[in-house]
Amino acid sequence: MEPIPDRMRAVCLTGHGGPEALSFRTDVPVPKPVRGEVLVRVHAAGVNNTDINTRVGWYSKRDNDAADAGWTGKALQFPRIQGADVCGEIVAVGTGVPHSRIGERVLVEPSLREAGGRMLEQPWYFGSEVDGGFAEFTVVASRHAHAVRSPLSSVELGSFPCSYSTAENMLTRASVCEGDRVLVTGASGGVGSAAVQLAKARGAHVIAATSSSKAAALSQIGADETVARDADSLKALGENCVDVVIDLVAGPDWALMLDVLRPGGRYAVSGAIAGPMVTLDVRTLYLKDLSLFGCTVLDPDVFPNLMDHIEAGRIAPLVARVFPLEEIGAAQEAFEAKAHIGKIVLAVNEET
Repeated sequence: MEPIPDRMRAVCLTGHGGPEALSFRTDVPVPKPVRGEVLVRVHAAGVNNTDINTRVGWYSKRDNDAADAGWTGKALQFPRIQGADVCGEIVAVGTGVPHSRIGERVLVEPSLREAGGRMLEQPWYFGSEVDGGFAEFTVVASRHAHAVRSPLSSVELGSFPCSYSTAENMLTRASVCEGDRVLVTGASGGVGSAAVQLAKARGAHVIAATSSSKAAALSQIGADETVARDADSLKALGENCVDVVIDLVAGPDWALMLDVLRPGGRYAVSGAIAGPMVTLDVRTLYLKDLSLFGCTVLDPDVFPNLMDHIEAGRIAPLVARVFPLEEIGAAQEAFEAKAHIGKIVLAVNEET
């Protein structure tokens, strides 16, 4: 195993703003694992919508106020190394962690219940409240570094943790089961394409809302039907025709999501790429006995279940493009263009 250096390459977020707020550095101190933690040499790190949302302060509910712009509703501490998706190798351990873990290839669970050697009162998020994976090395509690046994490359594995655990969490909260008709919005993105695969793995009938240019690709990964992502197409589905909506979009057509749900239907949301402000007719909610789930913190079984899917080969990685760490600006530009299906991944160390 290579020696651990004192300094590392990393991308530091210096404040809220545009791409200029990202600083690629080669002199960042390598973190040291404290009690209960492991040091991970990062092989690959996926790019997510949350990276950009955090950078621009999108999570703040108060205009031009960074005091609540973190995932927990509090201010972010700068500089911060982002990156919620990590595949890497454990190269050192803190006290209380077996040395036998050194050498394990791992995926990092991004929703953290333990960090900095202590249990947390509320979950933190990898790459938000603590430093993440846009660096050569990162530390995380041992319980959140899950050993993975798979023939997939580290770049392929690095596409899984954040998006796929988010999707699996939504499906879990909405109790998706065999025979359910499930509508997935934003189906070509990282979370959406994961939800299509994971819902299909549960035996659901999956309807993917996407652009016409991406419909064929979504059918190949499991979508039983595809519809265009506009209001007319959602209306064409008809009222009361699906059991579950998995929504990453929200925006002005949000009310139609409740219209297409059958009485007793379930709606789960973990994104608002079309806009966070929506209009709700409360009568639709209570007269149809609908259940609405906001999904961020992972239920305890979600990440272990995801690991089972990966190791059993029931889901496939969808890597659209790969960039080196120092080209994170270009990677985020490609991400925001939305011309891809699946994930954009940063290759950090040579073992990819």
